[in-house]
Amino acid sequence: MAHKLVPGSLRALVDTETDNPSRTTILQILQVKLLPSPSGGTERYRVVLSDGTNFIQAMVATQLNELVSSGRITKGALVKLVGFTINKMKERKIIIMLEAEPLEEPPIEKVGNPAALDPAGDNAAPSGNVKTEPNASTSTNFYGNNPAANVPKRQEAQATRGSTNGGTMGNTAIYPIEALSPYQNKWTIKARVITKSDIKQWHNQKGEGKLFSCTFMDESGEIRATGFNDAVDNLYEVLQEGQVYMISKCRVNIAKKQFSNVNNEYELMFERDTEISPCEDAEDVPQIKFSFLPLSQLDSVEKDATVDIIAVIKEIGEAGEITSKTTSKPYSKRDLSIVDESGFSVKLTVWGKQATTDFSLRGEEIVAWKGLRVSDFGGRTLSMSNSSLMQVNPEIPEAYSLKGWYEASGKSGNFNTHASTMALAGATGRQDPRKTLAQVKDENLGMGETPDYFATKATVVFIKQEGVSYPACRSEGCNKKVLEDGEGGWRCEKCDKSHASPEYRYIMTISVNDHTGQQWLSCFDDVGRQIMGMDATSLQKLKEEDEQAAAEVFQKGTGQTYVFRIQAKQDNYNGQVRVRFQVRGCAPLDFDAEMALLNEQIAAYDV
Repeated sequence: MAHKLVPGSLRALVDTETDNPSRTTILQILQVKLLPSPSGGTERYRVVLSDGTNFIQAMVATQLNELVSSGRITKGALVKLVGFTINKMKERKIIIMLEAEPLEEPPIEKVGNPAALDPAGDNAAPSGNVKTEPNASTSTNFYGNNPAANVPKRQEAQATRGSTNGGTMGNTAIYPIEALSPYQNKWTIKARVITKSDIKQWHNQKGEGKLFSCTFMDESGEIRATGFNDAVDNLYEVLQEGQVYMISKCRVNIAKKQFSNVNNEYELMFERDTEISPCEDAEDVPQIKFSFLPLSQLDSVEKDATVDIIAVIKEIGEAGEITSKTTSKPYSKRDLSIVDESGFSVKLTVWGKQATTDFSLRGEEIVAWKGLRVSDFGGRTLSMSNSSLMQVNPEIPEAYSLKGWYEASGKSGNFNTHASTMALAGATGRQDPRKTLAQVKDENLGMGETPDYFATKATVVFIKQEGVSYPACRSEGCNKKVLEDGEGGWRCEKCDKSHASPEYRYIMTISVNDHTGQQWLSCFDDVGRQIMGMDATSLQKLKEEDEQAAAEVFQKGTGQTYVFRIQAKQDNYNGQVRVRFQVRGCAPLDFDAEMALLNEQIAAYDV
C-alpha cells in the first residue's frame, strides 16, 4: 500500500521562506505521549510527526483529545493536518495541531528513516523504545517544559494556518486561547467576552486601588483576564459582554484558582500597552458553550469545583445580608431553590448586586448557569460568583426538554436533596440499619449511653404548626436566634450585630406512621425545606399575608412518604428521661432501591 507521505512537506510547513505550503499535508504519527497535568486538569498530548524524511514534535490541541483517546491518533497512524500553528522556543519549532483528520486506514510501520527537522533535535528518528524529550525536560506545562527552567528570552509566534481560529486577519496572527502560555510574547487572540465583573475596590498594607475581571472565550477554550487601576479606567467601558475583540500584549500568568472558576491553567493580566480592538467579523467565534451536569450528580464532583447547570427556579428567597467572619464586611445574598429532571432540589446562592438591585429572576423560569461553585454546607449546594454566567430561558434543546418535563410532572413532584447525613454515614463507616417503628421501641433505641442511628420508611401524618420556625441571625455560620431590638431591627447577642430582618429557619416537630406504629420526630432546616417545599422565611411571610394559603402548605406536606435517617438520643426534660428522635436527613422513595431491599428480605427467608 502506498504510504501517501510527501517527503519535504514538513519543511514546507515550518520554513517561513517557503511560499504556499500545503494545508492538507498527510503525516505519520511516530509517537504519542500523555503529558503530566495538575490534578483535575485537562489532559495534554505531545506527538511526533513525520513526512518520511523529517520529523518534528507537535502538541495536540485539547479539542482533538477525543481522537487520541479513541485510538484514531496513535503510533503509526496517518493523519491529514488541516489546521495548525507553529511556536518557536529558542531554536526549537513546535507545531500546535488545531485540526486533523485521521485517515481511515490501519497504522503502518515507520516510513523511511526520518531525521529531526528542528536543528535542536536529534539526527535520528525516534524508535518505538526511545523517548524524544526536549532537552531532558520534566514537562509540566503546555509545551512539556519545566516552568522552573530558564525561560527563553525571546520567543516568536508564527502565523496560524487553517482552522477556525487558525487564520490571519490582515497581518495579525490569530492564536487559539488554549495555545497561550507564559512562554510566548507575541500573540493575538480573537475572543468573545462572556462575563464581566463589577469594579471592585481593594485595600491592604501596600495601599488601595481598584480592579475588574472578565472571561474571554473562543472555539478552543476560555481564559480569565484581570485589570488593575489604569486598566480599569482604560478598558472597563471598552469591553462589553457578548462582543468579540482582538486582544494582544497582555501578560500570561499561572491562574490563581482561588479567585477564578475558569477552566484554564493560565490567566491574562491587562498591562499599559495592552491592545484591544472590536472585531466585526465574529461569526467564527462561538456563543457560550455549556457542559451541563444533572443536579443528582453533584455529589460526584469535588467541593469547590465549578459546574454548568440548567434548572427550573422552584423557589425564590428574600434578599438578606450576612457578615463575613474573616473581614466583618456585610454581603448581600439571596437563596434560590432549583430543580431539574434528575429529581433533585438544590439550594443556589447569589451574591451582591445579583441578589438585590440586579435581581430579576422569576419562579418557574428555566435558567442555564456556567461556572457555579459547588459547596458542601449541610449537603451539596451551589454558589454564583462574579465570573459565573447566567442565561434566562435560553433557546437550546436542553431548555425546551426541561420546560416540557416541568409542565408535565415536575411542577407537582417531590425532590431528593443531597443530605449531609450521607457524610455522617461515611465518617462513621456505618450504614444505618433499616428499622420499623415497632422495632425502634422494642429494641429501646436511644436508651444507651451513646446515640443510636437508624433509617426508617414512614409517612408524615401531622406537622405541628406552632413554633415551626425561629428568626435566625443572618451572619455567616451563626444561625442563633435573634430578637427585635425595638428600633425596627433584629439583634444577635452572639455576634453583637443588628440586622434589618431575620432569616427564618425550621425547627419542626412532625408525626410519622408506618405499618407498625407512630413516632414524633424533630427536624431542622434542611429537612424542613424538603418536607414543606419552601424555605422558612417564605413560609413565615405567607403566614403573615395569607393564613389559608399557609395552611394549604402544611396540608400538602402531610401524606408524603420518605426514608428518614434518624438519631435516637436520651434526653432529660424537667427531670424526666426521654428519647429524642432527631431527623438527620430524608429522601423520597427510590422505588428501585426499595424493590432491591424487598428482594433481599424475601431471599433471607430461603423460600
